[in-house]
Amino acid sequence: MKVVIAPDSFKESMTAMEAAQAIERGFRQGMGNPGALVTELIPMADGGEGTTQSLRDGLGGEVHAVDVSGPDGSAVKAEFVYIQKSRTAVIEMAEASGIGLVTKKNREPLTASSYGTGQMILKALYEGAERIILGLGGSATNDGGAGMAAALGVRFLDQNGEDIAPGGAALKHLHRIDVSGIDKRIHEVTVRAACDVTNPLTGPEGASAVYGPQKGAEPEDVQELDEALRMFGEVIERDLHKPVLQEKGAGAAGGLGAGAIAFLNAALEPGIDIVLEESRFSERSAGASLVITGEGKIDAQTVFGKTPVGVAKASPPGSTVVAVAGQLGDGYEKVYEAGIDAAFSMVPGIVSLDQAMEESILYMENWARSLGGLWKTKA
Repeated sequence: MKVVIAPDSFKESMTAMEAAQAIERGFRQGMGNPGALVTELIPMADGGEGTTQSLRDGLGGEVHAVDVSGPDGSAVKAEFVYIQKSRTAVIEMAEASGIGLVTKKNREPLTASSYGTGQMILKALYEGAERIILGLGGSATNDGGAGMAAALGVRFLDQNGEDIAPGGAALKHLHRIDVSGIDKRIHEVTVRAACDVTNPLTGPEGASAVYGPQKGAEPEDVQELDEALRMFGEVIERDLHKPVLQEKGAGAAGGLGAGAIAFLNAALEPGIDIVLEESRFSERSAGASLVITGEGKIDAQTVFGKTPVGVAKASPPGSTVVAVAGQLGDGYEKVYEAGIDAAFSMVPGIVSLDQAMEESILYMENWARSLGGLWKTKA
């Protein structure tokens, strides 16, 4: 009997691999450790936080640390994974330009820059990367990826031919984009941008309106940033002939989705689809009778590109798909219409958040042991 274990990370408590290992231990105990049981552990992610770790755990690879400029210009040590065999770099923009790198009171969405993300890409190019997986999400920036592009050699000029200042607000002064100095190696690299949102660059559903307030933008800042990104998009479409203003996902990571299209010639793809493909999920899960997946919270939003539903859709026909979460939120029942057969919370009762985080591995093992005992009756 083959069981595939493919959870996402449980934020701040377990990596995807740690969760998978806990499930495996518990499930085998519940089953009585039968010799005929084959388990395949495939750590998952949906393009957001934890994608680099999951792909490293699943595919191997070496961690590279690089000193870069953070969103506020301070020095940051960012990490990415390089997989030598496939010459693939896995980069999360949040490592260099993430909201977790600045305190709540020091968030400056008008001036925050994605320059450090470009520095990470440069380092990957120096390592010989031929493919880059770029995770979009968790950004502190709202500059459309202009900072990233500047690190690669692109110049953003005002009407006097002078370089504009870093940050999203300065884009309102943008008059021309000069890509003549871009690192030519970027044209030889395939970039897949992992994106789990469909927000356009501008407008009421755009980067500034939807995510700007989370980054510290006041209502007047949101309007200023939105107008600046619109100017940015218009100049990109005029100078580079890349349609970004209406592109779904262009508003991801403060508009970095648009920058990835314009300057990296990237394809924006659902993060879970990239991880499923890169981890060879279909091949490795073939013949499984049970697939176990999960993430920290399962609710009505899980059906929109999140890991459990992505795994369910990719699972072998006829297999049973079970999902586990730290919490089942409002509307979690929607996952039953998306290929998941059963969903559970691993938490045994009413506990504090701190306790749930501290005991997460134990709770996961105990839950999986119960599942294994139940599955043994079916087997």
